[in-house]
Amino acid sequence: MQNKSSSELPIPRVSQERDRDLDLDSTLLELPLYEFTLDINVLSSALANIFTRYPLLPGAILSREGEFVGAISRRQFLEYFLLPHSLELFVHEPLYVLYSYARPDILVLPGQMRVLTAAQRVFQRASYLIPDPAIVQTTPNTYKLLDFGQLNLAAWQIRGIESQVRYERSQAQMIQSEKMASLGRLVDGLAHEILDPVGFVWGNLSHINNYSKSLLTLLKSYEGLFDQPPETIQELQEELEWDYLRDDLPKTVNSIATGAKRLKELALSLQNFCHVDEIYPKPADLHASLDSIVLLLKSRLSNKIQIVKHYGPLPPVTCYVGKLSQVFMNILTNAINALLEDAVRQDWQDRLHSPSAIANPPKPTIEITTQVKSIGDRQRFVSIEIADNGPGLSPELQRQLQDSFTIDLRSKKETSLALSYQIITAKHGGQLKWRSQLGQGTAFEVLLPLS
Repeated sequence: MQNKSSSELPIPRVSQERDRDLDLDSTLLELPLYEFTLDINVLSSALANIFTRYPLLPGAILSREGEFVGAISRRQFLEYFLLPHSLELFVHEPLYVLYSYARPDILVLPGQMRVLTAAQRVFQRASYLIPDPAIVQTTPNTYKLLDFGQLNLAAWQIRGIESQVRYERSQAQMIQSEKMASLGRLVDGLAHEILDPVGFVWGNLSHINNYSKSLLTLLKSYEGLFDQPPETIQELQEELEWDYLRDDLPKTVNSIATGAKRLKELALSLQNFCHVDEIYPKPADLHASLDSIVLLLKSRLSNKIQIVKHYGPLPPVTCYVGKLSQVFMNILTNAINALLEDAVRQDWQDRLHSPSAIANPPKPTIEITTQVKSIGDRQRFVSIEIADNGPGLSPELQRQLQDSFTIDLRSKKETSLALSYQIITAKHGGQLKWRSQLGQGTAFEVLLPLS
């Protein structure tokens, strides 16, 4: 038994390692922590004197021969000393007597735990234990006390910062959404202006084609009337390269028609992609939406990546088609980026004659499969799967992708796939599934419920 005087007992100290303001990632080590450890063989009266001299001390950490045993809070200590006959029972006895009788429920938290997580852990305790201090383990053999008031104050400060960050981010998103809506209206108007002259050209090309055929037929009839055309006509035929002109004119008209058709399809695709959704969802042709996105991305596909479509029969799907077009664009863009990066890496391996290079690598391919499938007893979904044969995702990247779908991670950085997940789940009540394996590619499946 150790019967030390108050002057021989350790003096409580407050340590604070914070060198910056609190933020969303602040840990318990950045908060004021009390350093006060007593040997469990010290008399209870000594701890009572310490609590009297230091009214802000929330409790005491107990040890035996330097090893951590537990802790007792100021509240627990005072409650037991207010019990009848407590002075006779505890005041002149070592602390282990009181500790074995009280058996306090202590909460030990790692020092690297985030403040908000620690606050959640504290509030999960029984209501009468919430005001008690938590024990923070700063090193394997070092324990400190964290006052509930300090933790609660820090948590409220961080929640205020979090609310401010969310507000600023929502404002930025609103501004960005307004910019995108304005850009969408601008592109939609531009596409409309392109369609007018294209429609004029497209409408007159059929007449030009007919006129050219008629003129060539007429000239051929004239040629039949003369076995030997006059010299002036022969000179004119040579000057105009008549044989070449007669063969090339239909090809030129067809080439103009092809270009006008492609320009018309591109303008229509821009209009579909920049479609501003109404307040309520409307039935839409998802195949047309997918075709529009593929056409817009055609410049990036070049000849390196092939698109294979396996379209099944789909009914019109009630949805926000503008939002879904953004989802398809995000998934296809990620697939194209992965395939192009893999193609560049393969090219470098071929140039360096790397032994790991594949002799005949498969052609980079993106497969789009649509179908109606049943999940469960009565639930029917429209399935749109976009799969690539790229390098696939490592387990670490898969974990990061899954984490990005959570609210906490999405509030820090909203990626294109996280935004797609939100559009599918929150706006359409659907599901976004994905699978990936290294060396075999990645597949994303969008499931939209059929009402």
